[in-house]
Amino acid sequence: MPSKPTEVQVRPGVEGDLEALTALYNHYVRETAITFDTAIFTPEERRPWLLSHPEDGPYRLMVAADRDSQETLGYATSSPFRAKPAYATSVETTVYVAPHAGRRGVGTLLYKALFEALSGEDLHRAYAGIAQPNEASARLHERFGFRYVGTYGEVGRKFGRYWDVAWYEKDLA
Repeated sequence: MPSKPTEVQVRPGVEGDLEALTALYNHYVRETAITFDTAIFTPEERRPWLLSHPEDGPYRLMVAADRDSQETLGYATSSPFRAKPAYATSVETTVYVAPHAGRRGVGTLLYKALFEALSGEDLHRAYAGIAQPNEASARLHERFGFRYVGTYGEVGRKFGRYWDVAWYEKDLA
């Protein structure tokens, strides 16, 4: 008998998610060039990141979990785009999906919840940097109205080679 599809719950991230979110992120640090972090984190080292994404305001953390097991399937964030005050109405968004949960719509559910949460905020633009190549991420962002604006060539070095980052923007006004 086929197994029933996973029911996914998307909710704001909380302190209790820290260990699972750190483990998920560390997978991408160790195994991919999707993030340009090069050293894994302990949950305590990631705590400031988690705490910088409260349940309200422009900087959010949305977590996708299996409704039955509560296993973390992914997360999406909006974070400051740049530190200078004039950038305050711009955010950088990102999505990380557990490797075994890819191609199941988890990223779509996360971005849908994130952009719904941000809809009442004083935000003008969202930006996303996508290390190349990553067609799945580009398709996800385009589905949510992001448009390609340019590529930073060989901007990051990881695993002994240089990587390009394509930048996308979305109107939030």
